[in-house]
Amino acid sequence: MKKTVISVVGKDKVGIIFHVCQYLAGNQINILDIAQTIVQDWFNMIMIVNIQESDKDFATIASELKKIGDEIGVTITLQQEDIFDMMHRL
Repeated sequence: MKKTVISVVGKDKVGIIFHVCQYLAGNQINILDIAQTIVQDWFNMIMIVNIQESDKDFATIASELKKIGDEIGVTITLQQEDIFDMMHRL
C-alpha cells in the first residue's frame, strides 16, 4: 500500500470535496481516512489515500491535484506518508 496524505486549504465554497473526490475516484485512488473542518470561512481537509492502484505516479497526481486546486481556488498538496510523519515528529 502506498499511503499518501492530501491536504486541502482555502476559503470555503460549494464543491471542494466533490472536485477532489471526483479526481480520486477517476484515478483509482482509494480514500482510507478523511477529516475536514471549517474554521470561520476557512476550509481544511486532510485525507489519507492509497495511490497504489492508480496508473499515475506520485508526481503526476500531485501536479494534477494542484491544478484542480488552482481552478477551484484552494491549495491542494500531496505528501508521501513517511515524509509527512517525519515532518510532524520534529
